[in-house]
Amino acid sequence: MEQWGFMVDTESCVACRACEIACKNRNELGVGPRLRQVASLEAGRFPDVLVTNFSMSCMHCGNPACVAVCPAGAISKRSEDGVVVVDKDKCIGCHYCFFACPFGVPAYRSDGTMVKCDLCIDRREMGLQPACVKTCFYEALHAGPLSELATLAREKTAKKLAGSTVPSVITIK
Repeated sequence: MEQWGFMVDTESCVACRACEIACKNRNELGVGPRLRQVASLEAGRFPDVLVTNFSMSCMHCGNPACVAVCPAGAISKRSEDGVVVVDKDKCIGCHYCFFACPFGVPAYRSDGTMVKCDLCIDRREMGLQPACVKTCFYEALHAGPLSELATLAREKTAKKLAGSTVPSVITIK
């Protein structure tokens, strides 16, 4: 199994929230639960302020706390790609997964059952990217096997460094 996940290029994310909307539409979620959220962190003091935007969803953890605490066995980790999934028919809406998740990811439908990012399994099976990735106008969001994402991250860094001449910006990540 090769673990799948996301890569967020925080230097490219402009917090347009197109990924959030694409995810809501794909999952037919109305008002309420959000499976992907864009957050912004500010650091520094005026006039030296740094704003970092990042798009978050389920982390598809290697050792997911939500799986361990689910009394109904509704949450599992797929062997083929490591994606953490929820069986809506087994979920009893106890919220144990929410309290166990260090990232506060689990959301709940109006019927009380948990819903979360599944890396658009159905789209990937058709050879398509997850809806959030496809919709990202600035190509700040990527999905794939972690080894491929690590290579992409190194390439992006190398391109940035190769094109730079004595940059006057310090970025803390």
